[in-house]
Amino acid sequence: MTLARLEQQLGFLREIDQLKSVVRQSPLLDRSRKENSAEHSWHLAMYALLLNEYAAGPVDTNRVMQMLLLHDIVEIDVGDFPIHGGSSALVQAEQEARAAARLFGMLPQLQGDQFLRLWQEFEEGETEDARFAKALDRFQPLLTNVFTGGGTWTENGVSLEQVFSRYGPVIKKGAPQLWSVCEQWVTRHFSQ
Repeated sequence: MTLARLEQQLGFLREIDQLKSVVRQSPLLDRSRKENSAEHSWHLAMYALLLNEYAAGPVDTNRVMQMLLLHDIVEIDVGDFPIHGGSSALVQAEQEARAAARLFGMLPQLQGDQFLRLWQEFEEGETEDARFAKALDRFQPLLTNVFTGGGTWTENGVSLEQVFSRYGPVIKKGAPQLWSVCEQWVTRHFSQ
């Protein structure tokens, strides 16, 4: 072990502590406050650990968990881009790519490159692992909205059609059985 390597790793760990300060739109299920991005990432890793049997295809749960722990680290630099926020996808992608290069560039090169590749794989959403990770990233806030009486959907005037179009394709592609449950929840929520 070289001291320089350890210093880089510890510097990265100190830097990502900032993720605890990035507040998302989604509330906690008890509605006591909004969740932060670190909590969201940890919770998604737990979703992967518990729900991997519902992936559309074979997945490496360890890789999926790694992607989910890394996917929002870029929010340290760019903040959260809520799904209902109407931001430009191109501008968001450019800002997040710069943030990923900076943050993962803090690590020893091989480790940083590995994390950057995992982050890029998640963003591209082309592998079974990435499709499942992305499905969970949409599933968790959908569940939160349903079980908080509308949550961010109510705050942002989101319609049934918007939920189906913004969440449905991603969840269905990576975890079709979970989407079946979501359809029932969402239909019931909007019929009340």
